[in-house]
Amino acid sequence: MLAAVFDTIHQPPVVRDVPAPICPADGAVVRVEATGVCRSDWHAWRGHDPVALPHIPGHEFAGTIAEVGAGVRHFRVGQRVTAPFVCGCGRCRWCLAGDTQVCPDQRQPGFTDPGSFAELVQIVAADHNLVALPDGISAVAAASLGCRFATSFRAVTAHGRLRPGDWLAVHGCGGAGLSAVMIARALGARVIAIDVSAGALQRAGALGAEALLHNEFATPEELAAAVVVVTGGVAVSIDAIGLPAVVIASVLSLQRRGRHVQVGLLLGEHARPAIPMDRVISWELELLGSHGMAARDYPAMLAMIQDGRLDPLQLVGRTAPLSGAGAALAAMDGPGLPGMTVLLP
Repeated sequence: MLAAVFDTIHQPPVVRDVPAPICPADGAVVRVEATGVCRSDWHAWRGHDPVALPHIPGHEFAGTIAEVGAGVRHFRVGQRVTAPFVCGCGRCRWCLAGDTQVCPDQRQPGFTDPGSFAELVQIVAADHNLVALPDGISAVAAASLGCRFATSFRAVTAHGRLRPGDWLAVHGCGGAGLSAVMIARALGARVIAIDVSAGALQRAGALGAEALLHNEFATPEELAAAVVVVTGGVAVSIDAIGLPAVVIASVLSLQRRGRHVQVGLLLGEHARPAIPMDRVISWELELLGSHGMAARDYPAMLAMIQDGRLDPLQLVGRTAPLSGAGAALAAMDGPGLPGMTVLLP
């Protein structure tokens, strides 16, 4: 099969012939129709999140099942599917409880395994990890769901428990942040969007953010104070970037008994930020991580897409062939292009 492969860190991926994946007995091989380019792919490409080299990136995809293993019961060849970026083993107590996103033996296409910047991708434990796609959801739309959108959906609904009229602060208006803006507005919440990019803020406003705040503040305390001036303190705040200063500002912008949800990756030297625990204790704040969303939780999100309350295609900026993978990753070295890139193998 053809795949976009990089052999060394930060070198452009090259499209070349590689061996096709072998179908596991409990898994499937999916023919990729569309695959998103995510900042998590960029982290791996830049060496922030170590992967084995040579490597095929890609973890947000949609396609058609090309092969299923003998042990698969609920899926068939020819079926349109997607999958979460975290694939559980299907056997541990977390998977059996439906929480595959925290499986200790999880596999991740594009990180632990070859990814979806390819014509074919392997999925383990297919009955636990594949999601059947309704006919009304296109491959390009579905390819935007597997990481940023699904993670944000669970962050806003399950972790944030956002209610109509609540204020949500979204720190960082990239793919995950803009997804959170869209989802929050669909739930009837009010949104303040924060970013260093005027273009990103403009997109957040177009998706329904009520207040836009350009982050030009010298300290996280100043940023938090500005959020409080506008909102009176937010019920939920999401760090969709992954920076220590943003974590601190997010926590300090919460109202009493508010909830901070960490979506952006904190890697390397940023992995253990100094949290204002005095505020966390005295105001009874909640600090939560959001690591994707299990396949069992997709139906509620897909239903909102089908009935028009959510439109992930609004987050897609462009499509490109596999040969465009390098340019899409390189663009993330800076502020990035508006809207996500979806590759069409």
